[in-house]
Amino acid sequence: MPLNAAVTGYGTVAGPGLSANVGGSESALLLIPEPEAEAFQQWQPLTKEELEVAAGGPRWRKARCYLVLLFWLTWLAMLAIASAIIVMSPRPVKTPLKWWQKSLFYQLQPDLLTEARADGSGGVNALCKQLPYLRSLGIGTLILEGPFDKKAFPLNPNATGKGFGTLPQIQHLLAESHKADLKVVLDVCELDLFGPQDVAGNADKTSNLSATHALRFWLEQGAAGFAICDTDAAYSETTLLEWKGVLKEFSSEENKRIVVVKQKKDVLPPLKPFSQGNVTLVDVVMRSILPSSQHILSAKEVAVSIETHLQTRDEDVWPSWTVGGKASLNLKKLLLVLVMTLPGTPVVRYGDDIDQAQNASLEVGSSDGDTNKSSDTHTDKEKRPLASALFSTLSHSRAREEALLFGSFTFLSFNSSTDNSSSSSNSTLPPILAFLRSWSCVHFLILLNVGPEPHALDPAWAPRLPKAGVFVANTGKVRLGSTTLDTLELRPHEAVVIKLFEAGSYS
Repeated sequence: MPLNAAVTGYGTVAGPGLSANVGGSESALLLIPEPEAEAFQQWQPLTKEELEVAAGGPRWRKARCYLVLLFWLTWLAMLAIASAIIVMSPRPVKTPLKWWQKSLFYQLQPDLLTEARADGSGGVNALCKQLPYLRSLGIGTLILEGPFDKKAFPLNPNATGKGFGTLPQIQHLLAESHKADLKVVLDVCELDLFGPQDVAGNADKTSNLSATHALRFWLEQGAAGFAICDTDAAYSETTLLEWKGVLKEFSSEENKRIVVVKQKKDVLPPLKPFSQGNVTLVDVVMRSILPSSQHILSAKEVAVSIETHLQTRDEDVWPSWTVGGKASLNLKKLLLVLVMTLPGTPVVRYGDDIDQAQNASLEVGSSDGDTNKSSDTHTDKEKRPLASALFSTLSHSRAREEALLFGSFTFLSFNSSTDNSSSSSNSTLPPILAFLRSWSCVHFLILLNVGPEPHALDPAWAPRLPKAGVFVANTGKVRLGSTTLDTLELRPHEAVVIKLFEAGSYS
């Protein structure tokens, strides 16, 4: 019997008793025809006419108008707010400074000019040759101390002191200083300007006329002003008002003649105001940072004196700062940095503040010249260019930075850490002194480590200050590049000037 005899419906023919439909065959699935694929319709964007029809309804037009109007109103509001912020924000006003406020004073003692050499070098002639070099260092004004004969002045204003040579030499110095763009202030401190006085302390008219004649004579020679002491008889309202009248005759808007007062007392005696108007009788008050003493001041005494001046501010008269007292060689450069960065006019002295810088260039005599020649070692000669570079860096930084010229002053008190583990010895160390000079967004941080131990700043100190900065100047081994306050460690007797900036924003 064939295998398919009982399956008569196999294939395409339906067997008896079986339905010929699809479900009646177990192989029907294999024979189901596949449905034909629908025709693929490619997407096409709307035409311009179709878009106009779809977006042309009144609702969409109104929505678009509202959105455009909202955009422009928002933009105008943002512009108005930004303009209001700019206008209402406080902006620093650049203070117009007079020439003596921007200048750097340099005191010359008569001992420097007494030792003229046999070959004609030294003295006033050598000083005249070095005037362009002094100007290149940033010095703008010379203060000649002791140029007059105390016994002959004021009856003979042409009688010069032994330290400055003859009258023609002083006139030559004034002429050469004018050529080098240097101003000259004559120091008449502790001179008997008015001669004999009566019991009431009033000088006769002849002495007053003689002193006025002397002022006119030296003003005609080109003197930029005169310096007196607060202990002199000339430091009085009547005398200074008379002097101001004489100085005004020789002054101009660009070349005003001035009166400098050297403060000898602890407190400057006040001057009574006049009813003639707002008359400034004193232009500059010269103060000493260190007190006068016969011995070299210790580091602790120097630190106390510096801190006293930093915490005491007198805004009535334009200040001028000089070192004054005696300090060790390790602290002289630190004091130079302090004088050059304090608000006011710096005053440096030959032999005290920039002795290493100037001995390398000024071939003039010194009263200590014979005793110090043997100590001029090879190491000292190597240090002279560094000292000259420090002085030049400080003077030029002060000349171009508004923050150092007329910026605000902020005394900073902070804690410091030291490598010395002895707490008893650390308690006697002079503290690190610091202050900030700011103008607009520019900040200069001045750090002074007066003590003999290295100090690192406390990380929690002055959290509002920028943590990064770049070195401007420092004493000791030269520091270059950028730094952070958290990692900075001050060396013994080191002064550092840092220009602060936000991290990643310096260029």
